[in-house]
Amino acid sequence: MNKVVESVEAALADVHDGATIMSGGFGLCGNPENLIDGLHRKGVKGLTIISNNCGTTDKGLGILLQARQVKKMISSYVGENKEFERQFLSGELEVELTPQGTLAERIRAGAFGIGGFFTPTGVGTKVAEGKETRTIDGREYVLESPLKADFTIVRAWKCDEWGNLVFRKSTRNFSPLMAMAARCTIVEAEQIVKVGELDPDEIHVPSIFVKRIVQGRNHQKWIEQRTVRPRG
Repeated sequence: MNKVVESVEAALADVHDGATIMSGGFGLCGNPENLIDGLHRKGVKGLTIISNNCGTTDKGLGILLQARQVKKMISSYVGENKEFERQFLSGELEVELTPQGTLAERIRAGAFGIGGFFTPTGVGTKVAEGKETRTIDGREYVLESPLKADFTIVRAWKCDEWGNLVFRKSTRNFSPLMAMAARCTIVEAEQIVKVGELDPDEIHVPSIFVKRIVQGRNHQKWIEQRTVRPRG
């Protein structure tokens, strides 16, 4: 039951070219920095990445984008990454933009075995093109499909050796749902503790959804736009 592996390389050993990968966090907050660097070093290509955004031009998932390892992005926000913009406008990168709430619900649907759901978000826009629509209680809805992945990579604040996960504040965004929506979930943890040290009521993802754990090191915890409020 001990799922801790000795290195990032061991954790990512079976990630292959053409894989679909979910990556947790919100912007640069909560990025699995060690695992992203590991994918970069491994050199896997043709990846489909499902994430709220694609990092910035030179940080987070943007590292993989710059190295031309990403074939397709499924995300809701792309505003901090100039290389993303360039590749998209030049036709080098396939992009599926999804409203943020819809993205979260599509991931949840994939995790919970739901075949699809109807939402009013995106009706009458490009988001709805080619999709089934239905009128419910006098309002038009569009059918959205679930999202699943071959691998999910997330960064946990704390976990035990079995893979029970605890996230901290904004780093929790998307990560629990993604951990449940992949065939193989790989975790880098800031702290790894013995089984029994975590309060069961504090666990965000139970160990059954986790395949491998690696000790995270030297986290930079980047910030996209650092602002400083003048002191009074």
